[in-house]
Amino acid sequence: MEASLQEGSQDRRVRRSRAALMAAAIVLVEERGTSAVPLSDIAEAADVSRKVVYQHFGDRDTLLLEAGLDRARRELLPYLGDNAPGTPREKALTVVRHFAEHRVFYRALLTGSCAFALDRGLIRLLLPVNLQGIQQFYGDRLTAQAAADLAAFVAGGGGAFLTTWVVEGDDPLDPEAFTDRLMSVMSVLMGALDRPSAPPDTKDAR
Repeated sequence: MEASLQEGSQDRRVRRSRAALMAAAIVLVEERGTSAVPLSDIAEAADVSRKVVYQHFGDRDTLLLEAGLDRARRELLPYLGDNAPGTPREKALTVVRHFAEHRVFYRALLTGSCAFALDRGLIRLLLPVNLQGIQQFYGDRLTAQAAADLAAFVAGGGGAFLTTWVVEGDDPLDPEAFTDRLMSVMSVLMGALDRPSAPPDTKDAR
């Protein structure tokens, strides 16, 4: 019993330390507009030692990656789940507004040394949302593999479109206008895929 209590207390300390480090990383990156924040500064802001940072994350890039993904999980995914209200456009706007609101943070990470890992991580994070939308749109007209492949294609392409806007878009970012662009592209793509294939041209057949 005592050992179990000690383990529970240790787990809580680990969670608190990790949460404090990720929160400190977010604040410092946003304040400085760069991901090149010394680990010692993050540790000091979180009121832990550098040793604790290495124990939990190993290096700065991993800490920043986890901070970025944790922010998206906490502040974005709850509004995109199966039971979340809203039309596809409203949910897309929720995603776009999140990245626009936290542009300084995400742009710093997406132009820093953890950019590739964060980009891949965000795509994986949003992949189930894309898959859900595709399954709702196509129903049983697609095989499970085709739906998964299309979801991966949409998540990757849409993610690249969004991150390019976050990094390179003119200030101030306009979430409404960008969401319209995103939905227009998706409408063209889904409409093209939903049209039946034309029969083969046999007029020259012998």
